[in-house]
Amino acid sequence: MVSPSPRTIWKSLCTRPDTSSPRRRRISPACVIQMPLFLQRTAETVAMAAIGTTLATVLAIPMSVLASRNITPVPSLYYPARWFLNGLRGIDSFIFALLFVAAVGLGPFAGVLGIALHTWGSSAKFFADHIENANLGPFDAVRTTGAGRLTTIAYALVPDVLPVLLSTTLFWWEFNVRASTVLGVVGAGGIGQELKNSMDLLDFPRLFTIIAVILVVVTALDQFSGWLRRRLA
Repeated sequence: MVSPSPRTIWKSLCTRPDTSSPRRRRISPACVIQMPLFLQRTAETVAMAAIGTTLATVLAIPMSVLASRNITPVPSLYYPARWFLNGLRGIDSFIFALLFVAAVGLGPFAGVLGIALHTWGSSAKFFADHIENANLGPFDAVRTTGAGRLTTIAYALVPDVLPVLLSTTLFWWEFNVRASTVLGVVGAGGIGQELKNSMDLLDFPRLFTIIAVILVVVTALDQFSGWLRRRLA
């Protein structure tokens, strides 16, 4: 028994019967005509993940300082900061997207906010845990010279933890790209919206085409992210 080739499988997914003649088959428009739309929606999904991750990282850096027991400038805020981050981590980006769709309307903006809030809590917790386990010898040495706390963090702590922070940020960006593909189901934009439309219409050739595009993009971004992490190591 000869197994079908990938080209045969792809062609079977992207064809449907022509109602004008049972002996003729035509290529589904979903595979050719709508491919620019799928690529545009996929780029929107990647952009949502990138903007949301960037916003979350910017917010997570100062919060991780407050949530680090060994360097927090206000010890009384250590536990409230940790509780706040636990609250953000405990609510998935999908739930945040649902709330923001109701608050700000349909579109990618709701998805960006949902990704940013959940990633803010998760990445800040990772950053704080790493800072607490970091070697504070250089930090204490710079402090003894009379340097301020911000200067000491910038010149003694950041160079030590920066590779881990960048690697963690890349991980969350890669994770958020995968998570963003389903946010369109609730109206938060991206390729997930086209995925839901195809499922609602039972348009399986179009559905399988979208899934194939998602798999290719996620695999390419996984390889790119892994290459960047190796360069940062």
